[in-house]
Amino acid sequence: MDYGKVATEVIQAVGKDNLVAAAHCATRLRLVLKDDTKIDQAALDNNADVKGTFKTNGQYQVIIGPGDVNFVYAEIIKQTGLSEVSTEDLKKIADQDKKFNPLMDLIKLLSDIFVPIIPALVAGGLLMALRNFLTSPDLFGPQSLEQQFPAIKGLSEMIQLMSAAPFMFLPVLVGISAAKRFGANQFLGAAIGMIMTTPDLGGADKFWNIFGYHVAQTNYAYQVIPVLVAVYLLANLEKFFHKKLPSAVDFTFTPLLSVMITGFLTFAVIGPVMLVVSEALTNGIFWLYNTTGALGMAIFGGTYSLIVMTGLHQSFPAIETQLLAALQKGQGYGDFIFVVASMANVAQGAATLAIWFLTKNSKTKGLSASAAVSAFLGITEPALFGVNLKYRFPFFCALVGSAVAAGIAGLTHVVAASLGAAGFIGFLSIQAKSIPWYLVSEIVAFAIAFALTYFYGKTRAASVFKEEAVLASLSDADSPKSEGEPVDGATQEVGLQEEVIASPLDGEAVELSKVNDPVFSSEAMGKGIAVKPSGNTVYSPVNGTVQIAFETGHAYGLKSDNGAEVLIHVGIDTVSMNGTGFDQKVAANQTVKVGDVLGTFDSAKIAEAGLDDTTMVIITNTADYSEVKPLAAGQLAHGADLLELNK
Repeated sequence: MDYGKVATEVIQAVGKDNLVAAAHCATRLRLVLKDDTKIDQAALDNNADVKGTFKTNGQYQVIIGPGDVNFVYAEIIKQTGLSEVSTEDLKKIADQDKKFNPLMDLIKLLSDIFVPIIPALVAGGLLMALRNFLTSPDLFGPQSLEQQFPAIKGLSEMIQLMSAAPFMFLPVLVGISAAKRFGANQFLGAAIGMIMTTPDLGGADKFWNIFGYHVAQTNYAYQVIPVLVAVYLLANLEKFFHKKLPSAVDFTFTPLLSVMITGFLTFAVIGPVMLVVSEALTNGIFWLYNTTGALGMAIFGGTYSLIVMTGLHQSFPAIETQLLAALQKGQGYGDFIFVVASMANVAQGAATLAIWFLTKNSKTKGLSASAAVSAFLGITEPALFGVNLKYRFPFFCALVGSAVAAGIAGLTHVVAASLGAAGFIGFLSIQAKSIPWYLVSEIVAFAIAFALTYFYGKTRAASVFKEEAVLASLSDADSPKSEGEPVDGATQEVGLQEEVIASPLDGEAVELSKVNDPVFSSEAMGKGIAVKPSGNTVYSPVNGTVQIAFETGHAYGLKSDNGAEVLIHVGIDTVSMNGTGFDQKVAANQTVKVGDVLGTFDSAKIAEAGLDDTTMVIITNTADYSEVKPLAAGQLAHGADLLELNK
């Protein structure tokens, strides 16, 4: 990938002066724009290096892919002169004009706090999984590997120590991240986490006697919610003292007072209350899992990708850390959310892979291959937004596969012992005894999603891919010839000239943006206009050559003597009629004049097929002109001025 070139193309598509701020995550450029209507969406859709685009939470996001996005972002910063900002800062910029939404704000808050500490939890979790491999019997024989090879016992114990540490001292990690999010000193946030987990604490049955009031010496190791509230209090105290204390004593007494007051209130009030809330939440999740079982897992699996579309899944790490912490303490079962995410990601990847077999579009083929691999490894956005939601039916086929697979995982009690890559390699995070059923569930997710997508695409949605093949063949026919080479019997190509394109139909002019077909309304094929026909005859709109006369009779590709490349597409999705109701009167390479009959069609038969006969007139070499200007409005006759092409 040419990172500089991709960055330039993205900047041109969104408008350099339209860019307010830019950041990036693992796969996407995140842009805040002044005016979304100024985006050249067709340019991005046709860019082979762009995996997809979508807008959410005030951000316009451009999917580039893991690894590459870092370098493209660096080039954008270099070319635009914008300052680098974090995703958190970008969210603040994007939120300036947004209305208050308590639920989404809470989700963003949890996401901002927990996403940065996930690498530490993944490391600890995978070490925990390795420990399970070493100590679980019946995996490699009646005895565990540790029992079979006593020499590795010391290494195994060391791995246990390393795996437990990130969860035992989770309040320290949360304290650092929460302090940053709440605007407090991160080291003071860490100090609060350390105070809540220090080994000197005697436990809940030990007390400090403070003026006759007994304060429990509870150790908050593995806890999340108590430290979140404690650091929120710390941040507000720190800001208060910074404002009220003179600068001469601020440096010394603000940290002292903030930590001392927060520490006291944490052990006296915040900790005990939030511990009850935390345990109630965890027990509630366990109850839900126990009560709904396989059915609940199936419903969760069938809706997980829908949740990803809304961004609500960003709050799940806060719940998962509670589940994993409970597992570390010998309570609960483990993380079932990770299992559901893995099923959903594999299913979406399988549906995307099926599109690779179905499509004839070279860009879609390349995108679907890379997006499928990405989804199998746990990153699903390119598959979701770049492929499956574009065609719609693969997305829903994947939901079915995910639901069935998650139900099987629920029935067999598959749970994760750690966070990790939610995909095929997610077995590394699964409890050792559950790995076989995890792999079975993944295969089921893949098989169902792939089969449903492929066979639906081959039957009910076959016309979609036929249309892509038609448009691809037109693009191939319109590709530049070598200098001086004639076009199969046509006259020698001349220089591009300004000209006016006539209407090929009798009917009513319709703006292209109002056409109910995203391929045309988005101007992905080029600029132009549509006509709602009142007659049944298609006439040549130019003096020139018929480059392609499709055997189905529903579309014609012409090249005018002045260099304009014109696509006339009769109806929407009419390729599915396989020529029924169409009568083609010309052949490829035939010379035509304005007003010559190209063919006829039967609007009644188009309507019987449940289709729309609105006809698109597209200039497929739009990029060669400075302006493609619609001239017609309202009713018009064939031969009337329709489009003006300016150099």
